[in-house]
Amino acid sequence: MQFYTKKHQYYCGIDLHTKIIYICLLDSDGKVLEHKQTKANPEALMTVIKPYMNDLVITVECMFTWYWVSDFCYEHNIEFVLGHALYMKAVHGGKAKNDKID
Repeated sequence: MQFYTKKHQYYCGIDLHTKIIYICLLDSDGKVLEHKQTKANPEALMTVIKPYMNDLVITVECMFTWYWVSDFCYEHNIEFVLGHALYMKAVHGGKAKNDKID
């Protein structure tokens, strides 16, 4: 199992769904800067992350809706990390059924 180890000023984790996404954006100290739901499209994502783009990494779980986020990151020169569901479960310690949709 390989883990992403690069350091950044801002970290953005996205919980992807078909029509909406949940975005959690942290600074390098772990302080939550943004934690919100928005539409699942590039324009809405850009609105949330724009102030943090100078040193940002975006991470998503590998599932059928991740392709557009990867393309978005490539177009805007943002570091992108795709996490395998089993690896993310290993890091988290197990799936907790406590997010707003799941």
